Amino acid sequence: MSDVVAITAIAAGGDGVGRLRDGRAVFVPRTAPGERVRLRADVKLHKSFARGELAEVVASGPARVTPPCPHYAQDRCGGCQLQHLAYDAQLAAKRAIVGDALRRIGKLEVTDPEIVEAVEEWRYRAKLSLAVKSVGRSDRRTVGLHPYDRPSAVFPLADCHIADFRLMALWRELKPRLELLPPRLTGLTLRLDREGRRHVIAESAGDPWLQAERLRAALQDGSAGSGGGGPAVICWWQPVDGAARVVAGPVTGFPPTAFEQANPEMAILAGRWAVEQLGDLRGAVAWDLYGGIGDTAVRLAESGAHVVSVDADEKAIEWARRLEPARPVRFIAGTAEDMLPTLPEPNAVVVNPPRAGLHWNVTLRLTGQPVAKLVYISDDPATLARDLHRLSVNYRIAAVRAFDLFPQTAQVETVVVLEAA
Repeated sequence: MSDVVAITAIAAGGDGVGRLRDGRAVFVPRTAPGERVRLRADVKLHKSFARGELAEVVASGPARVTPPCPHYAQDRCGGCQLQHLAYDAQLAAKRAIVGDALRRIGKLEVTDPEIVEAVEEWRYRAKLSLAVKSVGRSDRRTVGLHPYDRPSAVFPLADCHIADFRLMALWRELKPRLELLPPRLTGLTLRLDREGRRHVIAESAGDPWLQAERLRAALQDGSAGSGGGGPAVICWWQPVDGAARVVAGPVTGFPPTAFEQANPEMAILAGRWAVEQLGDLRGAVAWDLYGGIGDTAVRLAESGAHVVSVDADEKAIEWARRLEPARPVRFIAGTAEDMLPTLPEPNAVVVNPPRAGLHWNVTLRLTGQPVAKLVYISDDPATLARDLHRLSVNYRIAAVRAFDLFPQTAQVETVVVLEAA
């Protein structure tokens, strides 16, 4: 098959969407709206849709640009999906992705939301997770990222254009010293904390990381040339299915495996807007469910609320308890669904669940005993739409705004403000 297809939109996940001759929707990565493209012969046909690969751009669309990252084209890197689109077109695609999910899955009568563009289109990520693949039976290994069409493969990373310059500087220092990492390495994460310290988290299935001090010393020296004294490096070892612990460097309490948005600057903007939509909270009781390391709880406290923040990650809660909010916050380690019966009656609720969405028991509590205002923060439009449909029995949408926390990718953060109907 060598169909020529007209691409009309960008789907959730970042693929272009067109129609085959038989009417089936076909999803084609790395294509742009307004283009006519020829597909490779190996189109994968399913009952109601198909998946194809780009063979040739017959007529280029107005939104197509040359991706600046060599990995995007040469290695088919799966970390980004939209580098071939101009930034305005990326924003339009994300607005449409959110709007389509809310209408199609959520059965809600809404228009595509406005979107807040990113402060930085590049070099924004404060966390980089790298894959590891052993080469044959030798001790050699490839550390890098996955091609989008071969998720079991790994190509060596030279540079990630969406990662913070400080992380890439750390990677350049680390890459010649991979032999100092654990011998049975299964994953590697580079992360910045808010004080600028650089964290190396090595996951392995073997013995403890014995060369961590040597690696840290080499990285400290290399980060500041011959003078030394560069930004602090902290090495963590995480056994497979175990908890990470510091094996070289100061123990600061920072939880390197706790969830935090990879774009902290934009996450602050989204969180600030979310709390502002709750209005006057002086004297009110506010729940912060799936609260993570406490950012939203601090903002709620600054607004005058009596805040209870719940998260299942004990390390995140331990870190949050070190914060100094404007007024005391009760931080609880536990799952939201288990903790609900112990919480005081709320006047306002903020939820920021993982990509799987709200636990059914949380949905039942919020619909069975509605609160005046509920803010839902999500980076998965599909589960957001599903949960909003369930909540719509007792709530109406007051406002929706998207935030581009993840430029060059198909991900989008959405904040929805609900009021009791």
